[in-house]
Amino acid sequence: VQLVESGGGLVQPGGSLRLSCAASGFTLNYWAIGWFRQAPGKEREGVSCIRTSDDSSYYADSVKGRFTISRDNAKNTVYLQINNLKPEDTAVYYCAVTQPVYCKNTYSSTWYDYWGQGTQVTVSS
Repeated sequence: VQLVESGGGLVQPGGSLRLSCAASGFTLNYWAIGWFRQAPGKEREGVSCIRTSDDSSYYADSVKGRFTISRDNAKNTVYLQINNLKPEDTAVYYCAVTQPVYCKNTYSSTWYDYWGQGTQVTVSS
């Protein structure tokens, strides 16, 4: 099982990014993928998750309206579209896989079994 994130970078406030989480070694069907982020000196925070079987998705209150999670099962990839980026969005973003029952309105990193290496998002003018 391997997850590889990409798409991070340096962007000005108000800009957009699309992060990708490419999965290998398993198929996304019947699993859930979550996105977490960790800023320097802060705890890892769950921001969104999606059940790839039925497209049910959830978002943390801090990102609702700006983040959109989606999946492409044919590419075995989950995406996180981030719009109207703010400096407080600066963090390393990780994707992780879990059982669908754990994709809900609350997040715990302990529910997730496999993690990617992360991709850095920096929002600065």
